[in-house]
Amino acid sequence: MDGLLTFLILLGLLLLSTFKVLREYERGVIFLLGRFWKVKGPGIIVVVPGIQKMVKVSLRTVVMDVPPQDIITKDNVTVKVNAVIYFRVVDSQKAIIEVEDFLYATSQLSQTTLRSILGQSNLDDLLSNREAINSHLQKVIDEQTEPWGVKVANVEVKNVDLPQEMQRALAKQAEAERERRAKVINAQGEFEAAQKTCDAADLIGDHPPALQLRFFQTLLDLSSGEGSHTYIPIPLELFESIKNKGVGNTPR
Repeated sequence: MDGLLTFLILLGLLLLSTFKVLREYERGVIFLLGRFWKVKGPGIIVVVPGIQKMVKVSLRTVVMDVPPQDIITKDNVTVKVNAVIYFRVVDSQKAIIEVEDFLYATSQLSQTTLRSILGQSNLDDLLSNREAINSHLQKVIDEQTEPWGVKVANVEVKNVDLPQEMQRALAKQAEAERERRAKVINAQGEFEAAQKTCDAADLIGDHPPALQLRFFQTLLDLSSGEGSHTYIPIPLELFESIKNKGVGNTPR
């Protein structure tokens, strides 16, 4: 009786180990007597103990940090760069059979590719042309992981750490550039103001009544002030106008 009970317990455990449950994002790579058989899942699958073996693979996107790498750029500047890579398994069979550990292999490949690609770039491109560099990194890494059944969706360079002396040099360069732009804008403003003044002088010279209107406007502005003394400028053109009228009305 005890032997029968033990047999039933062992049989129940065997049956329980035969059925596997895989989630929606999981697949099971089944080997039959050491040879690849098929990929199963998701849901409940049957794995015969002793004859079949299952290796579980996740199809979700993996976000992996690439450790900081010391890189010498094309213009001989030493920087420390780290990145993040987004990838996922698209072929479970290749991910298990073609490479021993696809996670570790992808991490190592990302580090070596990061050093290689960024070492061919100038510092200015690394700082200002980040999007093109990210696209190039993604393309190169994806081509090399394709035989493993791994799809690299995106690669992003996160931080670029510069030496202190290079940071000071870039700060001085940026400050000089700001000063140059400020001087150019100031000179442009002065030029436009001078141009407008010349245009106004030409207009008043062509239309003498405009000078009198401007004179009256100046008087109005002075009278609205709070000062105790008011200085009234009188244009010489007014005296010439009065003189001409007086000469024309002199009796013979």
